[in-house]
Amino acid sequence: MDILWWQVLLLSLYAGYQILDELQIYSSMSAPVFAGLFSGLVMGDVVTGLYIGGSLQLMVLGVGTFGGASKIDANSGAILATAFSVALGMDPKQAVAAIAVPVASLMIQLDILARFANTFFAHRIDKNVEDMDYKAIGRNFLLGALPWSLSRLVPVFLALAFGGGVVEKVVTILNGDLKWLGDGLSVAGAVLPAVGFAILLRYLPVKKHFPYLILGFTITALLTTVFSNIQLLGTSVATVVKDFQGVFNGLPMLGVALIGFAFAAISYKNSSNNTSTQSQNITKSESGTLEEGEIDDDEI
Repeated sequence: MDILWWQVLLLSLYAGYQILDELQIYSSMSAPVFAGLFSGLVMGDVVTGLYIGGSLQLMVLGVGTFGGASKIDANSGAILATAFSVALGMDPKQAVAAIAVPVASLMIQLDILARFANTFFAHRIDKNVEDMDYKAIGRNFLLGALPWSLSRLVPVFLALAFGGGVVEKVVTILNGDLKWLGDGLSVAGAVLPAVGFAILLRYLPVKKHFPYLILGFTITALLTTVFSNIQLLGTSVATVVKDFQGVFNGLPMLGVALIGFAFAAISYKNSSNNTSTQSQNITKSESGTLEEGEIDDDEI
């Protein structure tokens, strides 16, 4: 399956838009999982897109930028990995490890280049502020978005338009003479979400809320086991009783998320109450000190 021109165009335009959404709009359309969803819709395989996008989303859960630092561009990696995985029939796990991660890492250099280019418009805005030229300030502000957008749009377009032959050769080699390497990349691609969780736990206050971590893990494991056995029981009964119409669904991730939200709300409420109580005690203490230090008219 070849990547058609309109697919190249749509994916390239989205690649140029997603960084602007991440910087200014914040509509969540710049998340890797959405990049995988959009790419899957364009390429005609939503399942593959969601798998690749979700894997990269889990990988970058604990990754953040501070002080203008650059980070890996998981969105561009998800776009290219989904496109080539669907077009060339590549295993999604291999696509994550062999395409998405290297592309996401290489895009750091282009992100730095975009930041350097953007300083040109920033200095022009400084001059416009001194001259009180408000129209020029708005114009240069909008022009400053171009380096950011082009730093994603151009490489994604070039990769989709001219990189198909190279990627196809790589896939053939990975599935042929270097099958051992391809299998290793598949395993690495499956492990990457666990690495993302490990990074996230490194930055979360796990030591402070360790009981909640144990409780959440235990509840999730128990409920997953219970629902899995119920599904297995329903399947077994359905094979014996032909008229059996019951449907047993698994535990949705939304249910697990709601349990976690409930514990987080309880913890937040307790923390707020403790803070409020401490503030009231401090206020009472200060007011009591002032009252003790006051001088009555009789004493004068």
